[in-house]
Amino acid sequence: DVQLQAYGGGLVQAGGSLRLSCAASGFIFDDYAIGWFRQAPGKEREGLSHISSSDGSTYYADSVKGRFTISSDNANKNTVYLQMNSLKPEDTAVYYCAAAYGLDPPWELYDFWGQGTQVTVSS
Repeated sequence: DVQLQAYGGGLVQAGGSLRLSCAASGFIFDDYAIGWFRQAPGKEREGLSHISSSDGSTYYADSVKGRFTISSDNANKNTVYLQMNSLKPEDTAVYYCAAAYGLDPPWELYDFWGQGTQVTVSS
């Protein structure tokens, strides 16, 4: 079974940092991209960043570019991280990781989802 689990959320003050982790299993990791999304109350889900497991290429949405960094664990490629720096209150949301087949799949093709982790940024 495909399984993804996001963890590492918490409460942080504005300007602080958090690192989220996504543990994935049950599929051939190199064939998939892993993406990070978030959904705040009353808002649509937003795609933030993704990484191609095969070549390490990355993408960032404008809302997080320069503040968030996605990476994979070289020793354990089934783990993907999202380092979040300079956090703002508007970053408060439930954060999810997801997987999609392909090198650079569009957001709508992410079809394997894990449970989210809450990130709360206080002002």
